[in-house]
Amino acid sequence: MRILLDESVPRQLAAHLGEHEVTTVTRQGWAGLQNGELLRRASATFDVFVTGDRGIEHQQNLPALGLGLVVIVARDNRVETVIALAPRIREALEAVKPGTTVRVAA
Repeated sequence: MRILLDESVPRQLAAHLGEHEVTTVTRQGWAGLQNGELLRRASATFDVFVTGDRGIEHQQNLPALGLGLVVIVARDNRVETVIALAPRIREALEAVKPGTTVRVAA
């Protein structure tokens, strides 16, 4: 599975997502793009977008993009906080389908 981590997600999470192919928005050279353009580009290359942006699923037409979305709902986006959720994020990655959203709450 090809996974893209948003700027709001610590890049260190990639090492905790198993055998998936994981990269970041910054590594792709897409830092600073508006959500619509970012998701359009992501949908052409990736299967799932992982973000801490709780409103993104209501701002974009995900079913039309065919991109799975995992939203991390945590008290903050510090490395320690997000890494502690890694097992649940891995479960969400297995459950998410194209055009749907799975929320991972702390």
